[in-house]
Amino acid sequence: MSCVYLQISDFIVPFLKINKKMFQFGFNMFHEIGRSFNMTYRCYSVSMLPGNERQDVERGGKIIMPPSALEQLTRLNIEYPMIFKLTNKKTKRITHCGVLEFVADEGRAYLPHWMMTNLVLEEGSLLQIESVSLPVATFSKFQPLSEDFLDISNPKAVLENCLRNFSCLTTGDVIAIKYNSKVYELCVLETKPGSAVIIIECDMNVEFAPPVGYKEEEHISRNDGNADTRMEEDSQVMMPEPSGFVAFKGEGNRLDGKKKKLTSESDSEPQASGSTRQMPFVRGIPDYDYVIGTLKFIRNSRPSNSREEAPAEPFQAFKGEGFTLRTAKSKN
Repeated sequence: MSCVYLQISDFIVPFLKINKKMFQFGFNMFHEIGRSFNMTYRCYSVSMLPGNERQDVERGGKIIMPPSALEQLTRLNIEYPMIFKLTNKKTKRITHCGVLEFVADEGRAYLPHWMMTNLVLEEGSLLQIESVSLPVATFSKFQPLSEDFLDISNPKAVLENCLRNFSCLTTGDVIAIKYNSKVYELCVLETKPGSAVIIIECDMNVEFAPPVGYKEEEHISRNDGNADTRMEEDSQVMMPEPSGFVAFKGEGNRLDGKKKKLTSESDSEPQASGSTRQMPFVRGIPDYDYVIGTLKFIRNSRPSNSREEAPAEPFQAFKGEGFTLRTAKSKN
C-alpha cells in the first residue's frame, strides 16, 4: 500500500494569493475607533501642591495631572498637543487648558487660581477632565478689567510674552497675566474661528477693547490738565533771588535830560524800595550761590518770546522834527 504525502504549504500559499485582495478589503473595512480621555478628579489650587512654590503654573493656563492619566493617554488615540476640556457639573461652567506635568497625587489635579475662579470651584471640588481637539486661532479680542493696563507702554508685546504659558483660549474666560510684579486681568471677549482655540504656533491677530469703566473724555481732560499745570511752571519763579552785587541794577538817565518813555505797564508802576528783580534763567551759567547737599529741578524752560518784548508803538522812520546847522540870515 503506497502513501501520498502532501505539504500544507501547497494549499495555504495559493489560497493566500487568491484571497489577498479579499483579506485586505476585510481588514480595511473597519476603521480604527478613537477613544477620548474622560476622568473626574478632585481639583486644588497650585498653592496646595506639595513641595516648593510653583509660580510657573500660576502664571499660565496649564494644569498638573496624576501619572495614571499619562499612562492612560498613551494608550488612547488622541491628538497632540494635549488639550483638555474642564467642566464643573454643578455650575455648568466650561473652560479649556493644556497640561504641564504629570506629577500630581492620584485622584487629584492642580489648577491655577484664575482658572478655579472662572469655574467657580472650591478646594477639593469634583472636576471633569476630557480630552478634545480645537481649531488653530486666527483672531482674539481682550478687554482689561482695570485702567492700570493703559500704563503699559507696549501691551501687545507684554501679552504675547505672557501667552507663551497658555495652550488655548476660551471665550468668556478671565485670564490673569503678571507684569512688573503686578497682576492684570483680561477678559477674552472673542476668539476665531471658534469659541475655544489653540494658540500654539499660530499667527493670531490681537485687539484690545477699552478697559472697564474707561471714559475717553475724562482721560483726555485729565492729561490736558496735567500738561497745562506743567506749562504754568515758570523756570524764573524757581530761580533763587540774587544776592550780593547785581550789574546794571540802577535806573538809567538820558543825556538830553528827557525822561525815559514807559513802554509797558509794569515799567510805569514804581517798584517798592528794597525789592530785587529775579535774574532770568539762562542755560549754561552756573549757580554761584549753590549750597552743597541741595537739589534744584527746573523744568519746562521756555525761550523768551520776541513778540512780547516788542515796543507798544511801531517804529516809523524820520518821524521826528528836523534841525538845520545854519541859522537863517536876517534881511535889513
